[in-house]
Amino acid sequence: MKHAGTAALDRLETLLCSLRKMPALKEKSRGVFYCQDRAFIHFHEDGKALYADVRFRDNFERLEITGMAARAVLVKKLNAVLKS
Repeated sequence: MKHAGTAALDRLETLLCSLRKMPALKEKSRGVFYCQDRAFIHFHEDGKALYADVRFRDNFERLEITGMAARAVLVKKLNAVLKS
């Protein structure tokens, strides 16, 4: 599974815009976000499927975010984690 390329990130642009609005996150390069100077979320692609690697705790957790509903769930989870 490879890191998300330009075309995959283009498909995620609405999600990326939502992440950019979260004050706790800083985008170091397109699609790579840090929280408190530590890598927090980045993206992968595998064929047409898209995934987010999120550091909810010490290790990254991979979540499929191919569909819009899955992306909405991800945003809700991130809001909850970043507000605590």
